[in-house]
Amino acid sequence: MAAELPDIAGVLMTVLQRVPSAQQPLLIAFAERLAADRYRGWATQAIDQQDRSGLFACADREEEIATRIESLYPNAKSIQQDLLAANPDLLEINRTLFAPLTLEQQFRLQAQGERLGAATWRAFAAHADEPRVRDVFLACAPLEERSAELLEKLTRTS
Repeated sequence: MAAELPDIAGVLMTVLQRVPSAQQPLLIAFAERLAADRYRGWATQAIDQQDRSGLFACADREEEIATRIESLYPNAKSIQQDLLAANPDLLEINRTLFAPLTLEQQFRLQAQGERLGAATWRAFAAHADEPRVRDVFLACAPLEERSAELLEKLTRTS
């Protein structure tokens, strides 16, 4: 029987509720960069070259998502620093969410997070007033799904 994974949707909701709705995409963009670091860590440990390449591609997609979202905000980095200062436990939440899990469980949890991310970007798009902003949000969803697909493939073959 597979071990139960943390409720990533619940964790995300709890964290997002602390942040003004207009700044929530920026907080998620910061989380995308943390995920990119996680992917790079997994890639350096991967034995199979194809897995390594796929995980590095996931890291690149996470960075692309973060860059796209940050491009919507003047002073994005400054706002993100303020969000982290106001929520100093965010890095610890990110670390402790994955730390006790096996690699396969981490992949499964990250895949759930990617699917949740795709749904979240689509939800933000549905409420966006500006077409340019809506288009940026919508462009992020398939990037999340491509990473989820790779992780789901890796967990099926392990």
